[in-house]
Amino acid sequence: MKLAEALADRAAASRRVEQLRGRIVSNARHQEGESPAEDPQQLLAEVGEALDQLESLIRRINLTNAAVAVGDGTLTDALARRDVLRLRHSVVTAAADAAAGTDQRAIVRQLRSELKMLPALPVTELRGQADVLAREIRELDVRIQRTNWEADLLG
Repeated sequence: MKLAEALADRAAASRRVEQLRGRIVSNARHQEGESPAEDPQQLLAEVGEALDQLESLIRRINLTNAAVAVGDGTLTDALARRDVLRLRHSVVTAAADAAAGTDQRAIVRQLRSELKMLPALPVTELRGQADVLAREIRELDVRIQRTNWEADLLG
């Protein structure tokens, strides 16, 4: 099995656990004299099995991520780098938006005596940094996705 397939299976297993959770909660109580629509004990057993499978998948995915090389590091390193790049891009974009005044409601000076708002940060430079970060994120994401489809799941 390829790593990408395991990642898809992990997502499906997580959705299954959430679905079972909702069904358990819906059937955990019932009115006297009636029965729940589904047996909550059986649902608990099903969710237990699904969680065991999910745990196994997560362990194998993490083992693979730590062992597979991407560039000069591991896949785990690449994933950490991508997460931080996304956060950095978010911060730089938010700073540029705030300095440009795009995050504020249309504030218009009505009188010449009203105070004028000026940017405290270089908006153009920040937008350029955001563009560079977005390109780095895309390039790294492509390498990660390629690796996911090339790497065999370990464990």
